[in-house]
Amino acid sequence: MAAAAALALSGCVSWFAGQNGASVAPTASTSSPTGENVPADLEQFYGQVLDWQPCGGSFVCADATAPLDWANPGSGTVKLALIKKPTTSSNKLGTLFVNPGGPGGSAYDFVQQSADYAAHPSLQAQYDLIGYDPRGTGHSDAVHCLTDAERDAYLYDIIPGTRGSQQWIDAYTATSKDFAQKCAANTGPLLQFIDTASTTHDLDMLRAVVGDSKLNYLGYSYGTFLGAEYANNFPDKVGRMVLDGAEDPTSSGFDVSISQAVGFEQALKNYLSDCVSRSGCWYTGTADAALTEIQRLLAQVDASPIRASDGRELGSTNLLTAIFYPLYNKGNWPRLDDLFTSVEAGQADYAFQLADAYNSRNPDGSYADNLIESFNAISCADYPATTDPAVIAQQNAQIVAASPTVGPYWTYGDIPCAQWPYPSTRVPAAVTAAGSDPILVVGTTGDPATPYKWAEALASQLENGHLVTFQGDGHTAYNSSSCVAATVDAYFLQGTVPSADPKCTT
Repeated sequence: MAAAAALALSGCVSWFAGQNGASVAPTASTSSPTGENVPADLEQFYGQVLDWQPCGGSFVCADATAPLDWANPGSGTVKLALIKKPTTSSNKLGTLFVNPGGPGGSAYDFVQQSADYAAHPSLQAQYDLIGYDPRGTGHSDAVHCLTDAERDAYLYDIIPGTRGSQQWIDAYTATSKDFAQKCAANTGPLLQFIDTASTTHDLDMLRAVVGDSKLNYLGYSYGTFLGAEYANNFPDKVGRMVLDGAEDPTSSGFDVSISQAVGFEQALKNYLSDCVSRSGCWYTGTADAALTEIQRLLAQVDASPIRASDGRELGSTNLLTAIFYPLYNKGNWPRLDDLFTSVEAGQADYAFQLADAYNSRNPDGSYADNLIESFNAISCADYPATTDPAVIAQQNAQIVAASPTVGPYWTYGDIPCAQWPYPSTRVPAAVTAAGSDPILVVGTTGDPATPYKWAEALASQLENGHLVTFQGDGHTAYNSSSCVAATVDAYFLQGTVPSADPKCTT
């Protein structure tokens, strides 16, 4: 869940439905536009010609066609929506693909609305900048599960019973099963083929279709997982690749949960240390005492939810969502002051404003995108669920011990994926990308959503991985650290690989 927050709460992108790309006219070919040979049953995909059409401002858009099932290319197709900001340089270095994370985030919207955040103008001057929505997301053929009213109930209704009781487990299981069944009914065959492995094949096809012999790529958060898996599957096709806010491909679903619970707990402590040191903090006392007060507030709203002006009730789940929102960007920490002040006063409206921003919910109750649905679907496709009650009990105890504030509300995290109609077959494993060109792996020491240890792990797994550290707070570093930005831009523009970790502090 925190990975989704990394996208929605980055503070730089307005996620809403935009204009779809133009149609595609696939053409059969014995090779891709880059001249590489491809199997006969993939010729129509690797050899297709995109029909780029103006779609506002300096952007052009198109749709590409990929096999629904890469192992059986004749079984159907999936539409992929792309947006491009072409470079005007006569010394073009190629195409730069970007992915903002999620999983489930719209790279199309990311580029359309925040091109300078996605990749700095100096990079746009030398590269065509492309954002494409991975299968299952955004403007591409997407996962569809719930109506807006049903999504409201799924996200905001309080599950009856005490957390962990049989009543609560049964209710949560029933809700999760209903969600999964509606995803299967409303999405159709696509739901079985939205795993990251399939998306890496789509990305390689798009690399060839735009005429690049190697992939230049900048991925954030989940986008680092996609990039790392691509590099492992197509190491000889890796060009200049930067993975910012890195995930560790060896992690299980539980490894992700406990690491992020610890990460958010530490980020909350960092905020509280800052808060109590300045005038105007909502709490007067020590940071440790303030953390205890937050634990009390979470328990209090769990026992007695606060009703908002629109009738929704604020329990611990959505209060935590509201807390997480500002922790992704240190510049948003003051929002936590307002949040805790309002909740202590028995008010829930501001908490729901933050939770709604996380969930892409508009003030009128509509939703700007399918991020929550696609996030769940892709996560369940990538991470096998734990179903053994004894193992679940052991994991619950571990997460609570490791994260006393966040952990108690992140237990039983595998219930939704345990109800999924297509169980994951992926086995978490290290990536090496043997023989690839250099890959920069960026990690932030105070990152709550993708803990720094993941960046260390990924950089060490990659045969040609190079760690770039930002000693600071917040999620991802390219747009937070001038030192990281300079390192990344020099790599993309001149191919300069740092001789050692720069250990950026600014």
